[in-house]
Amino acid sequence: MKVKTLLILMTFVAVVSDTMLHPFYPQFFSQQFGIDTPEHTGYYLAGCCLTIMIAFPFWAWVHKKYQLFDILMITQLLAGILCCSIYWVQSIEFFWMLALSMIFFKGSYLLMYPFIMKIDKEENHTSSISILSVIVHFGAILGAFFGGSMLDWFEVKYVFFIMAMGDFVQLFVCFYLKRNPTTVEEKEVSEDTSEKLSTVQKWIKPHVLKVGGLTMILYFSTFLIRPFFVEYWESVSKYDSNILGGLMYSIPAFVGVIALIYNHTKGKNQQVYKLILPSIILGICGIALQGSGYVLSIVFGRILYGWAVFQIYVQFDVIAFKSSQPEEYASDYSKIHFLQNLGVLFSSLVSGFIVDHFSLEMPFGIAIAGFVIAAAIYMWAFKKEIISKNNQNKAAMPAAV
Repeated sequence: MKVKTLLILMTFVAVVSDTMLHPFYPQFFSQQFGIDTPEHTGYYLAGCCLTIMIAFPFWAWVHKKYQLFDILMITQLLAGILCCSIYWVQSIEFFWMLALSMIFFKGSYLLMYPFIMKIDKEENHTSSISILSVIVHFGAILGAFFGGSMLDWFEVKYVFFIMAMGDFVQLFVCFYLKRNPTTVEEKEVSEDTSEKLSTVQKWIKPHVLKVGGLTMILYFSTFLIRPFFVEYWESVSKYDSNILGGLMYSIPAFVGVIALIYNHTKGKNQQVYKLILPSIILGICGIALQGSGYVLSIVFGRILYGWAVFQIYVQFDVIAFKSSQPEEYASDYSKIHFLQNLGVLFSSLVSGFIVDHFSLEMPFGIAIAGFVIAAAIYMWAFKKEIISKNNQNKAAMPAAV
């Protein structure tokens, strides 16, 4: 099996294990620690996001001196041990300490994304980005199903054993890749790239600021509705089922799989810059339908929203890698990832406050405003590229007879 394929499978395992509790953190804190305040869920998610923001640049710096698989074997082992130890935690303070330490070590697997781009051919980048994006979406499907099933049938703390299994699987895959002679070429690429990274310019480049700033706003908007979506769905539909709630939470992930298939068939010739604005508008419609309070509208809105978000993030990633150089992938991506997580951090901090002081519907309205702002900034920031692509399309059209 190719190194790229194994790394993609590792990413899938990591996403599944890490997202099992994402739709259910309010229920988890209520059952395990008796904490029912929405602010606490928001603060915890903000703490997780801040930890990742610190961890990824740190592990990228470590990667300049050590091989990727050496780093991942150590970090995933420690993450798995910490994850298992959470089972015996009784105090919320100790939970925070262990959980954030675990996330710090888990964050090292983000190094796989730029590493895959480095060892892949440039003409395959769009395909690889789409596959990785759908892996994240599809991983969220299984994560939500597993998490919902565990909460319906078992004590919530058993989920952490399943999450730890994901870390140990990654550990054994890294051990295999480390000892497999076929990975020598990829290791040499990593070493050469690491040496080049030390000479890369430190300042934020225009394309990093554009893509990072826009996706920061979009991440803020999309993550604002996630923490309490299952509670919102249950309040509207009156269905008290964690499995059904996980299914509704995962609809965008199912749609992402369909969008990937479409992009590889009929969507191959679509222009990157031309696709983003219609996707943002479609996302606004999807969010509005979700916030309507009607069951069928929510389902349809999740479908539209899932299609839009998949297209938006894939195309922005394509723009980011097209505007960068292979030796700068890790550096530029870490900066973009930092800005994206800054949006997630802000959304985590305010989501609990919004729900507690206003309503479960309010995050949808704010998310719509965020998408509108992102659309306006996109038309201003990428005006030249949009006009250039439109002119190219017109020039390519055959003249009327």
